[in-house]
Amino acid sequence: MTMENNKLPLSGLRVLDFAQFLAGPMAALRLADLGAEVIKVERPQGGDLCRKLVVADQTFGDDSLLFHTINRNKRSFAADLKIEDDLEKVKDLIRSADVMIHNFRPGVMERIGLDYASVQKLNPRLVYGSVTGYGSTGPWRNKPGQDLLVQSLTGMPWLSGNRSDGPVPVSFAVLDMATGNHLVQGLLAALIQRGISGQGTLVEVDLMSSAIDAQFEQLTSFLNGERTQPPRSEIANASVHGAAPYGIYQTQDGYLAIAMTPIARLAELLECDALKPYGDPAIAFIKRDEIKAVLAEFLKSGTTKKWLDILEPADIWCAEVFDWPRLMETEGFGELDAVQEVVSESGEKMLTTRCPIRINGKTLKSNRGAPSLGEFNAADLQ
Repeated sequence: MTMENNKLPLSGLRVLDFAQFLAGPMAALRLADLGAEVIKVERPQGGDLCRKLVVADQTFGDDSLLFHTINRNKRSFAADLKIEDDLEKVKDLIRSADVMIHNFRPGVMERIGLDYASVQKLNPRLVYGSVTGYGSTGPWRNKPGQDLLVQSLTGMPWLSGNRSDGPVPVSFAVLDMATGNHLVQGLLAALIQRGISGQGTLVEVDLMSSAIDAQFEQLTSFLNGERTQPPRSEIANASVHGAAPYGIYQTQDGYLAIAMTPIARLAELLECDALKPYGDPAIAFIKRDEIKAVLAEFLKSGTTKKWLDILEPADIWCAEVFDWPRLMETEGFGELDAVQEVVSESGEKMLTTRCPIRINGKTLKSNRGAPSLGEFNAADLQ
């Protein structure tokens, strides 16, 4: 079930999205999902660079499918911020806005005259969101803030894969998504504060800080321990700090994930005599590779269903490892109602994921696709 925009929590708020690629536009998308009017401010020559960032060789109309995924349910205002007349029109939009988001490198908005201090004079109530790669100060401030690069600089690739592997990055834009979510949290908090004080707020997030925050569990152990890089499991690594059996194992016909489980209980349920010598919980981490090697070899002797039929009724934390085609077939995925249809201005249709938030028991969907470049320029901007 969908909700009408005027019944959504952010109905009546105007958001200006100056951001490109993923983190900033993702935050603006979530605000749009929650009812805000989002106007994407783009260059007249080509617009957001993401319009041409084609992944998996997929396009939608004249733009990349990715652009439509992250910019659905928005409007587009084309303006060259270096041209005075265009800049004045953008300033008019700023005067009418509640939130403004950008992800230009440090110093760019100051040169244009749209930094927080300048904008605050135009609209003291404006909540101003800034996304950078590494913060606005320091020696890395001008490095490219790209997801894979930031992952690499923060140690994340040394957490995935097995010990004998090289660094293994997360293979989707995990930091863009995390940073976008952090920005949304900050913007909503600032809007609440504005309701009390009447004044806007500067909200700053960066991919580097979000990467550090995502590793809080592992880094806390590092900071309070010997400060050496924790070794990954040699077999079925899923957590550098996880004791056996935590990991993913091959079965006769697929893969099985097993989380925190006492080895003695696992040995009993599976009737695996080779695991019985490892029943002392005190050795589950110290001897994790030995234990995992025994378990990995044993689980190959049966199907995934055989092991699930034994372990699930005993309330053992385990799950089959699905690929996307198998996931889409499941009743659980169907119950989520996680996919929505989006229609472009020309009538083309595509499928994408919906907002993961529910309001009053209802899912949030909008079938309006991403805007064509500058389609909002002729509209009444008030």
